Amino acid sequence: MSTEDARRPGAARLGTRRSTMATTQSRLVADAVTERTGVPVDLELITSFGDTTRAQLTQLGGTGVFVSALRDALLDGGVDFAVHSLKDLPTAPAEGLVLAAVTERDDPRDALCARDGLTLDTLPAGARVGTGSPRRVAQLAAHRPDLSYVPIRGNAETRLGKVSSGEVDAVVLAYAGLVRVGRLDAATDVLAPDRVLPAPGQGALAVECRADRAGDDLAYLSAVDHTATRLAVTAERTVLAELEAGCHAPVGAFARFEQGRLRLEAAVASTDGTQQVRAARTAELDVDPADLKAAADLGRELARSMIADGADRIVADPGEIGGAAGPGAGA
Repeated sequence: MSTEDARRPGAARLGTRRSTMATTQSRLVADAVTERTGVPVDLELITSFGDTTRAQLTQLGGTGVFVSALRDALLDGGVDFAVHSLKDLPTAPAEGLVLAAVTERDDPRDALCARDGLTLDTLPAGARVGTGSPRRVAQLAAHRPDLSYVPIRGNAETRLGKVSSGEVDAVVLAYAGLVRVGRLDAATDVLAPDRVLPAPGQGALAVECRADRAGDDLAYLSAVDHTATRLAVTAERTVLAELEAGCHAPVGAFARFEQGRLRLEAAVASTDGTQQVRAARTAELDVDPADLKAAADLGRELARSMIADGADRIVADPGEIGGAAGPGAGA
C-alpha cells in the first residue's frame, strides 16, 4: 500500500485501486468530501489480486476480486474508507462493513468503441468485438448474433489499444468510465438501455467504511450520498441478489424515477443471445431514504417474476465467452 499524496496531518485516508480509472474516481469522491465537509482526503493506493492475475473474470468468480484487498485494508484500519465502482461490489453484505454513501450516478449506459466510426448496426458480419462481460455479450448477441465476441481484460486504454492495433474491431466500455478517463472521443455508438441494459449500479460509485465508524467519526461521508441514486441501485442490486447471481453474471438492470414512480427494468440472457427474460415493474416511491426497503421490495418482486419465467435457469447456465483474456480490471 502506498500514498498518492504526501500525508497531511488530519487527512482522511481513502483506499483505492491503482488504475487510472480507480484513482480518478476516488479523487472525484475525495474532492467532493472536502468541498462539502472541509475534511482533507489523501489517497492510499492498494493492489488487489484481480489487478495482477491474468485469469478471466468468469474464472475468478467475478469482479469481487477487485474489492477484497480494499476491504481488508478497511477492516485492519489501514484506510478510513474506500471507493468502488458500484457495479463491481458484491451484493452480499460484508461483515463489519457498511455502504456509507452512493454518489450521484453518472450516465449508466455502455458505449461501443469501434474502428472507422462503425456502430453496432454497421459493424460487418464476423467483426470481432472485445468484452469480458457475459452481460454485454448476451445482450449484444441478441441484436447481432453474426458478430464474434472475444474476451479481453485490461484498463480502458489497453482495451482501446486493441482496436487501434487491429486485434479487435470494437470494444465495449462503460460510458461513465470513458468520461472519467477523458476518452469519450473513442465512443462511436452509445447503447441505450432499451438495447443493452447496464450492469446493476453502473455509473455510480460506492463509498464503504467500517460499520463501527459510520455513525461516529466518519458520519461526514453522508454528505456525498445521493438518495435518488441509492434507491435506484438498491432496486437493481436486489434483482441481482434474488437471482443469486454474481456481479459478473449476464444480468442487466436499470431503475430511474419517472413522475414520482421508480421504474425498474431487468434482463437475463444466455451468452449466445438466443434465450432472454426481460421484464419491468414500477412502484410509487418518494426520493426519501426511508423508502430503501420499498426499493428493495420492488427489485425482489421483479426478480421473482423473472424466475417464474426461467431467468434462474439462464443465470445457472448462460454459456461461455471463448478465447483468452489479458490482465487488468473490468471497465
